[in-house]
Amino acid sequence: MNTVTEIRPATKRPRKMAREPKTADAKPALPVQQTKTDLVLDLLRRPEGATHEQLVAATGWLPHTTRAALTGLKKKGHTLACEKSDGARRYRVDGGGAA
Repeated sequence: MNTVTEIRPATKRPRKMAREPKTADAKPALPVQQTKTDLVLDLLRRPEGATHEQLVAATGWLPHTTRAALTGLKKKGHTLACEKSDGARRYRVDGGGAA
């Protein structure tokens, strides 16, 4: 028994695009949202600065995470001033921020 099978060349499927290519009339990008680190910096740049409790409340972070963020800001070159008055420690950025 001889059976002849027909061999056809493989046909390529059309290629699917992962996304549509950008066109010149594309919508403008949305404004960048403020990060929590930017929020902390804004609070620290106020003339009166911010207490640790205010930073925790504003960011929703745990207290140890907030302290770590302050350390991270120091490592990035920000000069932090710390003052204790009325039993509350206040932090603020000296000199306007990073060099």
